[in-house]
Amino acid sequence: MFSGLSALVIEDVADGGEIVRVSARTRDVPVPCPVCGVVTGRVHGYHGRTVRDVPVDGRQVVVRVRIRRLVCPVLGCRRQTFREQVPGLLERHQRRTTRLTGQLSELVKELCGRASARLTRSLAVPLSYASALRLLRRVPVPVVRIPRVIGVDDFALRRRRSYATIIINAETGERIEVLPDREAATLEAWLRGHPGIEAVCRDGSATYAEAVRRALPDAVQISDRWHLWHVRREALIDRVEVGDLRRCPVAAGR
Repeated sequence: MFSGLSALVIEDVADGGEIVRVSARTRDVPVPCPVCGVVTGRVHGYHGRTVRDVPVDGRQVVVRVRIRRLVCPVLGCRRQTFREQVPGLLERHQRRTTRLTGQLSELVKELCGRASARLTRSLAVPLSYASALRLLRRVPVPVVRIPRVIGVDDFALRRRRSYATIIINAETGERIEVLPDREAATLEAWLRGHPGIEAVCRDGSATYAEAVRRALPDAVQISDRWHLWHVRREALIDRVEVGDLRRCPVAAGR
């Protein structure tokens, strides 16, 4: 039930109704000084730390941990005493266990602020809107590998008023970047800063074509399938009489 707390010694578990309270302590093993690295087990004192862990049976879990303050045996060390840490379980200045923080981080990445705050109440790990945003800001931005083939297209922020450019991995569909406009100079600057692209799949925009030609003269430019079919369909509609549209599979979108 409390396998995630295996780094601690659990001394008591109390049923508090909607909250399960766990009393635990760190193990009596020597730990290295965070400054000089000398291992010590000499105890100077004790401190209490209260953190939340992942829920059990739909109820909150609150863990009260007794932490040791240890004495560094090196007289010249600037850290004479230090509070021990529990790597993989507790982080400095955090009120949640590492695994609970990891689960909440995945939740706020998908739902952001208010929606994730509403959902956490039903998951027995209540989180305020402001706390959800703070947690979201601490999530590290993943390093995106620039692929060999990218797709470039524009989309409307406000239809007929404001547009942006999206760049994706054409092989996996993963989003790579969103540019604030659809100007050639903006796309060209981005392409120059990301070498290694061999092919660009784009729509029929002359703006994008010129940006790719200037930034990546050796790259292959590919017209994407949707825009090819769209242009073909529009051309057929212009040339086929209205009475024949039902019998034209391309014009009918089939």
